[in-house]
Amino acid sequence: MIPLNILDYALIDEGTNANEALKHTTELAQQADNLGYKRYLVPEQHQALSIASSVPEMLMMHLATSTTNIRIGAAGVMLPHYSPYKIAETFRTLEAVHPGRIDLGIGNSSGGRLVNHALNEEKDERLTYEQQVIDIQKYLTDDSDPEHRFHQLVATPVTDTLPEIWMLGSGGKSTKIATEQGTAYTYAHFFKPSEVGKEIISTYRKNFKPSPFHEKPTVSIAVFTIIGETKEEAQSFAGAFELWMASLETAKNPPYFPSVQTAQKRRYSSFEKQKIAQIRKGAIVGNVHHVKEEILKLAEFYQADEVTIVPNLPGAANRKKAIQLLAKAFGL
Repeated sequence: MIPLNILDYALIDEGTNANEALKHTTELAQQADNLGYKRYLVPEQHQALSIASSVPEMLMMHLATSTTNIRIGAAGVMLPHYSPYKIAETFRTLEAVHPGRIDLGIGNSSGGRLVNHALNEEKDERLTYEQQVIDIQKYLTDDSDPEHRFHQLVATPVTDTLPEIWMLGSGGKSTKIATEQGTAYTYAHFFKPSEVGKEIISTYRKNFKPSPFHEKPTVSIAVFTIIGETKEEAQSFAGAFELWMASLETAKNPPYFPSVQTAQKRRYSSFEKQKIAQIRKGAIVGNVHHVKEEILKLAEFYQADEVTIVPNLPGAANRKKAIQLLAKAFGL
């Protein structure tokens, strides 16, 4: 059966706060570990009031310490903002404490104009995205290529194992880098569900160049996954998800992830309805039997090696129930 991963946004539910959200994320990671999920990922989200994961590396260390077997990763580090050397040392530290369990997911998002400015206001020049990835690989593998501008520089602590590197995206630079530099690749179906994604993955597989991190192409797809015990319950959860996403997509900053009750009172403009219709194309909504069938169809369509679910539904208890139902359905 295809391996399943979880991307947890560390949602701050209506009526809760960041402290409770991170407690719930810890509990969900521990449950995912016990249920047999392969990876547990957290994002880097800045100035997002309804999300408690802004520094994934710190949260990763906590989650890895709180679990036993499941791989813990970032999905992903906003690499253009940071020094490759610093990222390499951060992930070597994580790997040293939790060998064989760390994933470095890399993304190209700027996080918006203000976030981009705040994180880069003192920088005069920037490396290309591809060069940053090359540099990280150099530091993680102790490559002393004399042609590299910092060929004598070593990232510490030196470790016997390597974190896995995953490029995250929906085409463009990320796919090219993953192909040329031999990293794994996660396709964001939730962002761009289309035939194009199938072609992107096929091209990645065909042209993949092995590296010390991956000998062969490895693909995951990420999909919003809303599971209820019944179809009706799943649709009610989806209403809260749609309200939250509609707010994000219309340049608002929701202070929390809304409840079902709050969502049921909301009325949408024509523009918001169009946004919601587009969002739903990247989501699977239904009872666990329907969700399982759709996940398997997606995996077959994209020829994916793994599937990463994004269980953005209201309430920590509902998220726990959802991943439990799915684990049972897949026989994890």
